[in-house]
Formats: sequence, C-alpha cells, structure tokens
Amino acid sequence: MAGGFLGRVAADTLGLSDIGKIIDVQDFDKVDGDDFILQEDGEKIYYVIKSKTDEYVFTNYGLIHVDGKSAIEKKRVVKRYEFKTSRLSQIMIETAGTIDLDIEIKFTLGEENFSIDVDRKQLDRLKQIYKTLIEISRVQSHNSALFQDGVTGLERANNDLSRNVIQGDIVEVVEKLTNFNLDWMEALRKEYQIRDYSSIYEKYHA
Repeated sequence: MAGGFLGRVAADTLGLSDIGKIIDVQDFDKVDGDDFILQEDGEKIYYVIKSKTDEYVFTNYGLIHVDGKSAIEKKRVVKRYEFKTSRLSQIMIETAGTIDLDIEIKFTLGEENFSIDVDRKQLDRLKQIYKTLIEISRVQSHNSALFQDGVTGLERANNDLSRNVIQGDIVEVVEKLTNFNLDWMEALRKEYQIRDYSSIYEKYHA
C-alpha cells in the first residue's frame, strides 16, 4: 500500500500522472494545442490544463481537447468545441480531501461531459476557469432565450401576414418576404450567437 502511494506521488512530481497541471502563459507555445489555434482568425489561448495524456486548451472561441491514449504514444486526436454552437452546463468543482493530490472541474459542453483532474495546489487558478465557464454559461442561456424570442416574433408576424390578402405581384412579394426573413435571422445570429468571449476571460483572468 505504501509503495503504491509513494509511486503515485513520484509520478505526479515527474508530471507522469493523470493529474493535470495548469500551464503558465509563457509556456503556451510549448503545448500541442497551440498548433491548432486559429490565430489568423483572432483566437487566443487563456488557459491550458495538461496531463500526461491530454491537453485542455481554453480559448476565447471555445475548448480544444488534444486527446492522447498514453504518455509514450505520439498519436493524438484533436477535438474542437466552439461556444457559439455548444452550450456550457453542469459546471462544478470538486475540492480535495485530506490525502487527495487532486481537485476536479466538471462540466458539459454541447453533448460532451468533461471531468478534469488538477493539482490541488492550483485551486485558486482553477477557480478562475470555473468562474469564467459559469459566466459564459449564463450569457449563453440569456442570449438563447432572446434569440428564441426573436424567432417566435418572426413566426407570429409571418402567420399574421399569411391571413391577409396579398396585393401586387405575388412573386415579388414572396421574394421580399423571404429576404426579410433571411435578414432578420442573420441579425439575430449576429446579436445573440456570440463567438468571441474574450471580455469574460479578461474579467476573471489574473
């Protein structure tokens, strides 16, 4: 039993355990996930959690998960989840017990569930990530409700119009109505389906 415990401690010290470390900003360029950032499109890394097999790269656009099977295998699967299309929910932190070496952050992004172990000594930094995700989730929820209100309003207006007798060239009227609907939906998406959450990251980023 003692040997197993000491082995786990040694593995954690050497960075060979599944316990993730929150990487310092100056070392972002050394992680695999940095190669998949859309820098040309304005994407920026704010946090990276790295274990022996995985990297979780939190950017202003979403989460990039560099998924590896083992410490010695070079093959990686890169998965991207964008906040614009994936909702955050079920965000929580599980703090450490007396002998635990790790703390844990859990959340759901889109249809994926994440559970990430982090060195217990980095609780304060993990709290920053937690607060950021909570705030993004709140904004997503609020904007989703407003977006749906806009869609409902458009549907009601179309229904009311369909009950009236259309005067003039029917083809021209339908074309104008179609263009109006497309412009309305595009405006709703620009207003309420946010891609860039830099302002929220900056709010909680030390």
